[in-house]
Amino acid sequence: MPRGRLITIEGLDGAGKTTLARGIADALHAGGIDVELLREPGGVAASERIRTLVKDPDLRLGARAEALLYAAARAQLVEEALAPALAAGRWVLLDRFVDSSLAYQGAGRALGIDAVRTINAFATGRLQPDRTLLLRIDPALGRSRQDGRGEAPDRLEQEADDFFATIAAAYDELAAAEPQRIRTLDASADAPAVLTEALAALEDLLPG
Repeated sequence: MPRGRLITIEGLDGAGKTTLARGIADALHAGGIDVELLREPGGVAASERIRTLVKDPDLRLGARAEALLYAAARAQLVEEALAPALAAGRWVLLDRFVDSSLAYQGAGRALGIDAVRTINAFATGRLQPDRTLLLRIDPALGRSRQDGRGEAPDRLEQEADDFFATIAAAYDELAAAEPQRIRTLDASADAPAVLTEALAALEDLLPG
């Protein structure tokens, strides 16, 4: 049985990752592809508990502890869900993966992208996405979309604007370094247009 495909969706909060993931999943299902939709941190029980921890706005976490917790959640997700699904030939759509840690902890927390990459290579067994869709959005627009949800900001969402500007720049650098894997989409467009662009970016991975 051929290995499944791992498609990751990246970008700042408010870029529309969840909406896009659902749209892609529906389109792939309609095309007869067995696809599983997961999120990070989370997706399995232990990782969901870590998600609650890292997002708690009342909790103080050092940058290294934060990076290690994200990597730990990722390690469990790979072992328990991603690796088995891919081995069974299923496609997995994943809302965030290693690139998030490279951008948020490597750049945003100034831990260094290479250091965070090393931690996550160990955590994931060097699992690589087949394609990454980067939803590029101006940080101010992403934040205004978040504010429109009417939800209290989580621990990371409380950070200052320059934190998210640093992350956005890091995402752009990651995309420039790996243009074959990372395809950049204009997240300021409406949802149907973004979905159309995303499906076109996945076309070469579809079964013939």
